[in-house]
Amino acid sequence: MAILSALVKLSPAAAAAGGSKNGYGDYLIEEEEGLNDHNVVVKCAEIQNAISEGATSFLFTEYQYVGIFMSIFAVVIFLFLGSVEGFSTKSQPCTYSEGKFCKPALFTALFSTASFLLGAITSLVSGFLGMKIATYANARTTLEARKGVGKAFITAFRSGAVMGFLLASSGLVVLYITINVFKLYYGDDWEGLFESITGYGLGGSSMALFGRVGGGIYTKAADVGADLVGKVERNIPEDDPRNPAVIADNVGDNVGDIAGMGSDLFGSYAESSCAALVVASISSFGINHDFTGMCYPLLVSSVGIIVCLITTLFATDFFEIKAVKEIEPALKKQLIISTALMTVGIAIISWLALPAKFTIYNFGTQKEVSNWGLFFCVAIGLWAGLIIGFVTEYYTSNAYSPVQDVADSCRTGAATNVIFGLALGYKSVIIPIFAIAVSIYVSFSIAAMYGIAVAALGMLSTIATGLAIDAYGPISDNAGGIAEMAGMSHRIRERTDALDAAGNTTAAIGKGFAIGSAALVSLALFGAFVSRAGVQVVDVLSPKVFIGLIVGAMLPYWFSAMTMKSVGSAALKMVEEVRRQFNTIPGLMEGTGKPDYATCVKISTDASIKEMIPPGALVMLTPLIVGTLFGVETLSGVLAGALVSGVQVRITS
Repeated sequence: MAILSALVKLSPAAAAAGGSKNGYGDYLIEEEEGLNDHNVVVKCAEIQNAISEGATSFLFTEYQYVGIFMSIFAVVIFLFLGSVEGFSTKSQPCTYSEGKFCKPALFTALFSTASFLLGAITSLVSGFLGMKIATYANARTTLEARKGVGKAFITAFRSGAVMGFLLASSGLVVLYITINVFKLYYGDDWEGLFESITGYGLGGSSMALFGRVGGGIYTKAADVGADLVGKVERNIPEDDPRNPAVIADNVGDNVGDIAGMGSDLFGSYAESSCAALVVASISSFGINHDFTGMCYPLLVSSVGIIVCLITTLFATDFFEIKAVKEIEPALKKQLIISTALMTVGIAIISWLALPAKFTIYNFGTQKEVSNWGLFFCVAIGLWAGLIIGFVTEYYTSNAYSPVQDVADSCRTGAATNVIFGLALGYKSVIIPIFAIAVSIYVSFSIAAMYGIAVAALGMLSTIATGLAIDAYGPISDNAGGIAEMAGMSHRIRERTDALDAAGNTTAAIGKGFAIGSAALVSLALFGAFVSRAGVQVVDVLSPKVFIGLIVGAMLPYWFSAMTMKSVGSAALKMVEEVRRQFNTIPGLMEGTGKPDYATCVKISTDASIKEMIPPGALVMLTPLIVGTLFGVETLSGVLAGALVSGVQVRITS
């Protein structure tokens, strides 16, 4: 962090060249006056390196703690599955039979544990590489903004797209290789093979849990500390270099909104793929050994990558951004174009890869499904995701009446603002829930649980485009921060602010996709669980089930309370530290003193590492404890209650 001490000061030559002064005595860089570009590049590189160092340091520290926890949980998974007799339906006593080696439970548990670790590692690597790409891109976006908003947009969007394609392709490749390697052991035992593969989705979502919670605590603590003291109390601009929490705030954008968000969507992506594969393995695909048919979920994801690659060209090559007002429409068009092209792609692979008719087994019954029926299941998930995304954007964008009403309520004080905000959050649940309900009903009617699983996959089939838009926002936000800290002109900051504002609005659309797909895949996994556990009916009138329902419905609130309290505690420490520095460091407000950025970074890091374990343990250990102590019926209730409650809470927030 030593390099931060020299930030924001221009050279005497730059001052002599006529740069204008900002509010605390530093000369601003006016690109049209032809100042030395080397000064600009050096300052931006210094700030970018500081942000990158802070983000990398945090992630390495976080991954050390998470690695220990994941290793312990992997041992728990191995012991639990290894103790279950007949974990695979084709398991036999450990003897040779008909020339095939036996599949004892311990060996099956070993493969499940290995896939769990693979999922966690893939999620970890994807999030880390996405963060590195973002930190390399933020300063470049700032420098490109000197040439115009169009050039800056292309840099930020292409950088976000790299992360999107990296995550989607790496998840797909690792999953496909794992299936083929495990097949050498399982042979024709498709059900056992794909049950062991479910560990891949569990590992990805478990890593996402810690990445999202840890990164979220970090970024919100830094953001609150920087804004409350800097913007509210001291009336200085956002990302002002005099603010001691400004570097921590920019680091938080990368570890929370890039690495954490990437791991989060990877978890949904991996789980939806695994859920669809498990259900396919017990269908006629498994009986007929139709490997292509069983890999239909992977083909959907593969086509999605190609479609997203073509869609990206519309934003960066086919059309040029020439004005600020064109940014947000360009991002929205990405989602619409990718959805339309993906519909055509799904139709083609459904016709080529699937037989005209096949059988799906559902809770002891059989259902005949056509390839076009399965196409409709994927398509309805795809378009429902788009609807949910745009409804989410409607309730979060300042271009529409809901947010304008909340803003208008501020005229009469904080009380009415909170009331309007809560009402808006509750109201935003209505249309997405109906969209999810219709998707579930239609897809289940056509193809039972398999239909729900592929509908969830349809929502995430354009994940590369969604991630590109999501990652674009934090990159643009950091670009604006670098412009402010480097003392660049107000015109540059206006351009980066416009990029950031569009990213914040469209990022809500990506979150809508994630919420809807998580609901569908959770239902598919729940169906696979009760079917595999031998539960014929989940009777809500049974005391055990009802107790599980109300406890499960409480869990999202418990989890939210833990994470919110953690953010509050960390933010309190951050506010106190920022106030202390402003009050005790001579010349800090005048721009002659040097803020202690490193202490603020340490506060966010320590708080997030310390506070992320309890919420993660709550989520991961609850099913094990409930299932062991109270049985399958109660666990079924807990899972159902958490699913229903969690969707509502997530959309509301």
